[in-house]
Amino acid sequence: MTTREIFETMDYGPAPESAAEALDWIATRGPAFGHFIDGGFTRPGQTFATRNPATGVELAQITQGTQDDVDAAIAAATKAFPKWAKLSCHARAKYLYALARLLQKHARLFAVLETLDNGKPVREARDIDIPLAQRHFYHHAGLAQLRDAELPGHAPIGVCGQVIPWNFPLLMLAWKIAPALAAGNTVVLKPAEYTSLTALLFGQICQEAGLPKGVVNIVTGDGRTGEAIVTHPGTAKIAFTGSTAVGRRIREQTAGMGKSLTLELGGKSPYIVFDDADIDSAIEGLVDAIWFNQGQVCCAGSRLLVQEGIAGDFHTRLKARMAKLRVGDPLDKCIDMGALVDPVQLAAIKRMVDANTEGQTHHAPVALPDGGCFYPPTLITGLSTASPLMQDEIFGPVLVSTTFRTPVEAVEIANNTRYGLAATLWTENLNLALDIAPKLAAGVVWVNATNLFDAAAPFGGVRESGFGREGGWEGLSAYLKPTAKQAPIRPIAPFPAPEASTAPEAPGIDRTAKLYIGGKQARPDGGYSQAIWSRRGKLLGHAGIGNRKDIRNAVEAARGAGGWAKATAHNRAQVLYFIAENLSARGDEFARRLRDLTACAQARAEAEVAATIERLFSYAAWADKMDGRVAQVPIRGVALAMREPVGVIGALAPDEAPLLGLVSLFAPAIAMGNRVVVVPSRAYPLAATDLYQVLDTSDLPGGVVNMVTGDVQDLGQTLAAHADVDALWSFAGGVDAARLEAASSGNLKRTWINSDAPDWLARNAEGRAFLDQATEVRTIWVPYGE
Repeated sequence: MTTREIFETMDYGPAPESAAEALDWIATRGPAFGHFIDGGFTRPGQTFATRNPATGVELAQITQGTQDDVDAAIAAATKAFPKWAKLSCHARAKYLYALARLLQKHARLFAVLETLDNGKPVREARDIDIPLAQRHFYHHAGLAQLRDAELPGHAPIGVCGQVIPWNFPLLMLAWKIAPALAAGNTVVLKPAEYTSLTALLFGQICQEAGLPKGVVNIVTGDGRTGEAIVTHPGTAKIAFTGSTAVGRRIREQTAGMGKSLTLELGGKSPYIVFDDADIDSAIEGLVDAIWFNQGQVCCAGSRLLVQEGIAGDFHTRLKARMAKLRVGDPLDKCIDMGALVDPVQLAAIKRMVDANTEGQTHHAPVALPDGGCFYPPTLITGLSTASPLMQDEIFGPVLVSTTFRTPVEAVEIANNTRYGLAATLWTENLNLALDIAPKLAAGVVWVNATNLFDAAAPFGGVRESGFGREGGWEGLSAYLKPTAKQAPIRPIAPFPAPEASTAPEAPGIDRTAKLYIGGKQARPDGGYSQAIWSRRGKLLGHAGIGNRKDIRNAVEAARGAGGWAKATAHNRAQVLYFIAENLSARGDEFARRLRDLTACAQARAEAEVAATIERLFSYAAWADKMDGRVAQVPIRGVALAMREPVGVIGALAPDEAPLLGLVSLFAPAIAMGNRVVVVPSRAYPLAATDLYQVLDTSDLPGGVVNMVTGDVQDLGQTLAAHADVDALWSFAGGVDAARLEAASSGNLKRTWINSDAPDWLARNAEGRAFLDQATEVRTIWVPYGE
C-alpha cells in the first residue's frame, strides 16, 4: 500500500506485540502450574487446559484446587495473620509499595500474558488494566501508612477469601488484595479458571517483594474451589466479583456464618444521551462503554437511551462508527476488539441475540478472523423496556437501545432494572446532569465520560448489583472491624402471667397499644394481642401481634414516604430535635414505664430515658454532618463520593434497652433520610408503643417510622424476604441469623445481623458505625475542561 493510499483510506497497518517473553515465562515456570501457598508454588495436581481464546491454542495446564488445597492455603493464611496484623502500618506500606514497583517492572510481561489468556486487546491491557493495578497498590500503600491515624479503633478482620472473575484478571486481583493487605489481613484468592496466569505471575512477584509466607495465597480451579473457600470456617471475610446468580448463592451459603461479605455483581447499565449532547463525543464514549473489553464489563453501558428528537441521527452516526471498529488479533496494537474469553461465552451471546424477536438487529460490517472466539459489534434498536435483552446482562459486544422523551422518562426507563451498578449520562447542561445523577439507581454515575476507575474512588452497586464498595477509604473500611468491647446478645423472656390462683393487680383504664403504620395506629391484621405483665403480676397492657400483612402494609407506607429522603438534612435534624424535646417533656412517664416493664431500678430507668434524649440529639447533630468527599482521582475533573440513604430499612430492636435500643436503630436511619420498619422488643414492646405518641406530635411525616410488634423472628423473616426492603438490621436476641441472611438473598439486600451488641448506654453504641450502615456511597464522576 502506498503512502497516498494510506492517507486516502486511513487504514491501519498491523502493529504486532511479541508474545515471546510471555510464552517463555509459561514454558519456564510451567507449562503445568500448581498453586501459590505459604510463599511457594506447589507441585501441579490434577490439571485442566487454559487456552488463548483468539486461536484456541493451549497455553498451559492449571491445577484444579481441591478441598485439601484450600485447607492448606487457609491454614497458611491463618498462621501468617497474627504477625502480619501486628506489623506497623509503615512496614505493611513498604510491602505494598514494593508490589506496586514490581508490577511496573514487569508491566509488559503482565500485559502480554493477560492478553494471551483473556483475549482482550493488548493495548487495553497495557494502557488500562496494568497501570490501574499498579495504581491500586500505590494508593493502598498510602492507606496502609495512614490506617491507624485515620481509622483508630479498628482492627483487621482475619483471613479473607477472595474470588475474582475472568474479565479483568489482574485488575480485580489488585482491587481485592491491595485493601486486604493494607488493612492487615491475609488472603486466599481464587482467580477465574479461564484466566489464572497473571495471578500466578503475581505470586512470583510476591516472592520477589519478600512478602512474608502465607500472607497471600493463590488457589486455582473452577467454581468448586471457590465454593470451598467461601464456605470454609477459616475465612472471616468473603469478597466476590462475578455474576448475580453466583453472588446470590454465596449469600445463601454464608448465611449465619458470621462472615463479612462484599459482593460486586452484574449490571445492565444505562447510557443516557440527551438532545443537547455533543453527539460525536457521546458516540466515542459509547464505543468505550460497550465495546471496551468486548463488552465483557460488569458496568458496560449496554442499554442506550437516546432522547427521541436525535435518535435517528444518533443511530445513523453510531452505525457508521461501528463499521470502522477493527476486530482481530488481540496482540495487534491497532485493533479495537479482541476475542471473547471462551467458546462458552461466545455461544451464550449468540443464543441470547438469536432468541430475540423484537426490534432491528444490526451487526457491524467488520471482518472477523477465522477461528477463535470473535463476535461483531452489534446494535439492537426498537426494543421495549420489558424485552429480555433490555433486562438481562448479555456480557458481550451487544448494545440494545430505546428512546425517551423527557428527563423524567429517562430516569424511569434507566431505573427499570433489577440492577444498579453504574450509569452514564451525556448532556452539555450541567444543571440537568447534576439533577439526573442522584436520581439514577446506580452506585457509580459518569457525566460526559464512561468507564472511569481509580483506586481513590469507591466503586460498587446497589440492588442486585451487590453491596459494599471497593476503592478509597470506603473500600479499606470493608476489611476492618471495630475493636470496641461488645457482649453476646441473649434473648430476654417477658415476665410470665401470674398463676391462675393469684388475682392480678387491677389495671387502670385500658390503653390499647396498636401497631404504628403510615403515621397512624393500626390494629394487627390477625386480631391477636399478647398480655404484657410486670414482674409483680400487674397487667401493664396488651401489644398487638403483627403478621406478614402488617409488615406488607408497613413497607408500603415506608415506600410511600420517599419524600423524607428529599427533605433537607437541616429539616430532618429539626424533627429529631423535636422528638427529643417531646420525649423530655414525658421523661418521668417513660422512666416509670421502663421500671414497670423491666423491673430495673428507678435510676437505671431514668438513665435510659436521658440517654435516649441525648442519642436523638446526637443524630440530629449528625443529620447535616455525615459528609461525602471529593476523591483525588488522576483526571481533570472530580469524583464525588456522595453519602445517600439506603432506602427502606427493616430493624429488629434489642431487648436489653427497649427504649434506648429502639431509638438507637431508627434515629441514625431517619437522620440519613431512610424510612424504617422496626420490630420492637418482644419482651418489652410497650416502650415502643408509648413512643409513637411522641412521634405523632413531633412533625415526623407518616411512614418514616413504622412499628410492628410481635414475634421478632417471624416478622424479621418477612422483612428479610421482602423485595421492597433495602437493608435489614438486627440487634434482637434469639433470632436465627442463618434464616434471616438466607432470606435476604432474594433481592440481595444489605444485612447487619449482630450476635454481639454494645452497652447501649455507652458511646460506642452510636456514631459512624450506625451511620455507615444507614448510607450508601454513590460516586459521581464529572470531568471538566475542553
